[in-house]
Amino acid sequence: MEVTAVSSAEAVNALMNRAFPACLVLDADTEPEIALEVCQGLKEDAFTAIVPVVLLTPSGAADLPSRGLEAGADEVITAEISERERRLRLELVLRRAARDVSVHPTTRLPGTVQIERDLAERIASGREFAVCYADLDHFKEFNDRYGYNHGDRVILLLSKILRDLVRGLAPGGFVGHVGGDDFVFNVDLDHLEPCCDEIIGLFDELIPYQYTEEDRRAGYFLGKDRRGSIHRVPLMSLSIGVVTNHFHPFTHTAQVTELLAEMKTYAKSLPGSVYVVDRRQTGSPRRGSGGSADVPLLSRDRPAPSSSL
Repeated sequence: MEVTAVSSAEAVNALMNRAFPACLVLDADTEPEIALEVCQGLKEDAFTAIVPVVLLTPSGAADLPSRGLEAGADEVITAEISERERRLRLELVLRRAARDVSVHPTTRLPGTVQIERDLAERIASGREFAVCYADLDHFKEFNDRYGYNHGDRVILLLSKILRDLVRGLAPGGFVGHVGGDDFVFNVDLDHLEPCCDEIIGLFDELIPYQYTEEDRRAGYFLGKDRRGSIHRVPLMSLSIGVVTNHFHPFTHTAQVTELLAEMKTYAKSLPGSVYVVDRRQTGSPRRGSGGSADVPLLSRDRPAPSSSL
């Protein structure tokens, strides 16, 4: 296992911005208050909270282990224990992290348990928020043509786009990986449009380079549908369905997820990379098969938020 040593709180934060380490070990020997502050800051950030933190405490600091646990440390190792026990405790931390089913192994993003927890906290807070369900279009056909290794690279690329842009544009935002090519990101309502615009713009800019030059220039490749018929498969696009509590006074997460699945399906019925926001008032007729809804289309190509379908 590769070990990277850093010597300051700033360096720790810079490292966490670049990658997700398997574990972070903080030495509280010389500057315990800084170590505790770094630990607490990492655990309060939805993007870094999933990284296990081990706090090393010096001898004679009786209250430091309990303070470390209060700050969110996953393990506290004191100077009094043997070297063998230290190694065993570190190994156990790594094993727990590896089998944590709520963290996706490829993207290292929180899974469904943490997604629901974040959503429940936003509902309870009373603040206006947006829940965004992002799904790739034509990803299965890409996998069939290029293989699962290339498909995993696309999943990782999308996860980085979502993580970096939400983190940069929406303080307090959250990104989770439902599974496969499905992602959820939750942001304050004020940050919805800039996040979605930038995500779609960057995705459309980068995704063509996941294809061969021939397919990229053509803008499609030939594939087979389920009946074996040859047809053109366009380059992947990104569909985002959005639900907010501006029009819906949600009281529990199931209300959100039901509408969110509907909005994602609607977004995928539209061509290209788009995001759609449900602006229907509570109590209005639900859109059924062949029905209509007051759902303005918000996309990079159609930026006017007041337009409606």
